[in-house]
Amino acid sequence: MKKIKYYYNTNSLRYEKLETPLRVKLLRIFGFVAAALVTAGLISYVAFQFIGSPKEKILDQQNRVLKDNYNYLRDELRSIQQQMVELEKRDNNVYRAIFEANPIPDSARAKELANKLEIANVEKLKDNQLVSSILSTLNNLSSRVVAQKKSYDEVDELVKNKEQLLSHLPAIQPVSNKDLSRIASGFGYRVDPVYKTIKFHAGLDFAAPQGTPIYATADGMVTTAGNTGNGYGNHVVIDHGYGYETLFGHMVRVKAHVGQLVKRGEVIGWVGSTGKSTGPHCHYEVHKNGEKIDPVYFFYNDLNPEQFDMLLKKAAASNQSFD
Repeated sequence: MKKIKYYYNTNSLRYEKLETPLRVKLLRIFGFVAAALVTAGLISYVAFQFIGSPKEKILDQQNRVLKDNYNYLRDELRSIQQQMVELEKRDNNVYRAIFEANPIPDSARAKELANKLEIANVEKLKDNQLVSSILSTLNNLSSRVVAQKKSYDEVDELVKNKEQLLSHLPAIQPVSNKDLSRIASGFGYRVDPVYKTIKFHAGLDFAAPQGTPIYATADGMVTTAGNTGNGYGNHVVIDHGYGYETLFGHMVRVKAHVGQLVKRGEVIGWVGSTGKSTGPHCHYEVHKNGEKIDPVYFFYNDLNPEQFDMLLKKAAASNQSFD
């Protein structure tokens, strides 16, 4: 039940019913609403200062995710940078120290263009797209690093094999021949000293006094040492691997023995004239996969270009062989 209020009218000296004008009611309502709005605004302001709005919570959560992604990307970049530094060192060792070359990578040639394209792409991306793009780039770069490391490992292995191959490749003359005066007969068709017919001479004859040391021309294992009755007299055959084999014939005495591992420059016997021979000399052959090839092309450790040219002329002379 609605309460009715009265007030004492001093003019009429009686109680009269209290009636509030509409204007006053409207002002009171407006004042109440205004006060409520101001109070609500103050409360919201104070609350958002310490609690945060739902939008701020979402933004804060996104910010934490971005920070975590940034920290992950930073760590990944540091790791990849360290790997790239290692690859650069290995690249320098392989190309500069071993092959004496300085190749220009395709990435360097296209660097400026790539930078422009990258900037253009980044400017078009939103934050989440940027992170995804960076992650994708890092994954791709990581895969390339792994592949490049594998490639360099293979190159390192090839280099090691190449070093071993070079040590097993015939590369010096079998006797001391500094003045190149000991080449008596070359590779090819020559006059046979016994039968006086043209026959194929499968090696080089080095004329030298009996007892002159004969050296292994590359690392390898001795497979034959002695006289087997094949016309070479006392001779040594060395298997160098990689399909290469050398033969040293007509020794006065053999030092090496079957199964022995010899090094390039090691004495394996001494010059003589045993077997089918007309004078003291070392008959020297080089075989590649069972085929006899010209030994004159395997003296690159001994000779400079001028000496090699002179040796070629001496070896090419059509004369009589010693065996």
